Amino acid sequence: MLEDIKKTADLKMQKSLEALKNDLAKVRTGRAHTGLLDHVMVEYYGSMVAVNQVANVNLGDSRTINVQPYEKNMIGKIEKAIRDSDLGLNPATNSDLIRVPMPMLTEERRRDLTKIVRTEAEGAKVAIRNVRRDANDALKKLLKDKEISEDDERRAQDEVQKLTDKAVIEVDKLLQTKEADLMAV
Repeated sequence: MLEDIKKTADLKMQKSLEALKNDLAKVRTGRAHTGLLDHVMVEYYGSMVAVNQVANVNLGDSRTINVQPYEKNMIGKIEKAIRDSDLGLNPATNSDLIRVPMPMLTEERRRDLTKIVRTEAEGAKVAIRNVRRDANDALKKLLKDKEISEDDERRAQDEVQKLTDKAVIEVDKLLQTKEADLMAV
């Protein structure tokens, strides 16, 4: 029982960290990376699919993403989907290749993105603390039902706290890395 509670808490905390990593990957820095277009959806024969499902997405250089559709008739749809996304990108078509240049980030935009990143990190910390609270509630219920001793409950709560501290430290590391990435010119 105690091990199940700790495993579940650890698993949920890891999922919160993964969600944070995915959210941080969406926040763009001055450099190009193909993951930027992973969430851009395009209509393909009546259904919405990710751009990387209908085109080859790779880096042209450090500031350009090249998108080469598998089918020529998709060029206009992909270009429109990239332009309409909330990424602030302006793709340019060159015969059968779409080039997506990364605009330079202004100092003000970098600060705004830093605020967004901090908000995401705080949300992850709140999620991790909620997992800790749920685990501690489950432990208290076991104690109340006399399924575990007070010493076992205290030890298990300490272990859950250690898991929480470890996860929060990981969130802080991810935040520092992303902030440094954003502020680098």
